[in-house]
Amino acid sequence: MTTLPRGEAAEVHRVARRRRAVAAAGAVAAGLLVLSACDKPTPTATITVGRDTVSSEAVCYNDGNALDAKALTACAKKTGDAKTISVGEDSTVRIGVDPKIADAGWAVLVNGRPFTSLSKETYRTLPGNAFFNEQYGTGGNSNTLVIQMGSNPTKGVWSFKLKKA
Repeated sequence: MTTLPRGEAAEVHRVARRRRAVAAAGAVAAGLLVLSACDKPTPTATITVGRDTVSSEAVCYNDGNALDAKALTACAKKTGDAKTISVGEDSTVRIGVDPKIADAGWAVLVNGRPFTSLSKETYRTLPGNAFFNEQYGTGGNSNTLVIQMGSNPTKGVWSFKLKKA
């Protein structure tokens, strides 16, 4: 038999239940706090050559707003961390962009120079030999391909390295 007065055992269960509810609410609040500290993912750009594919989030992106000159200068320094893909002379380079990028218009720059005109499509193909041709100013064994969102002003930058196969 229990020695507790009548109704006291029920009170102990209520306190334990209340503590569990407070702990669960605290855990949910902590989880939401952690999630709110995360950056929103940026739209992605993808390059495919044959069966190889590389995707990247933006090197610089201001939630679709214009980037100022200071931000663009900082972007230029970050292009060294770009993902690399091998391109053969007879390959086709397929470039795909998120619809957010396409809606603003985008262009391809190679080694900092304009390579294509502004497009509002989500997909574009280019011949692989164009990326390693002196005629286009892209000679050598490696080139930097930049996808620029918007033309004036620039709203985002994605960077890739193309390596001659």
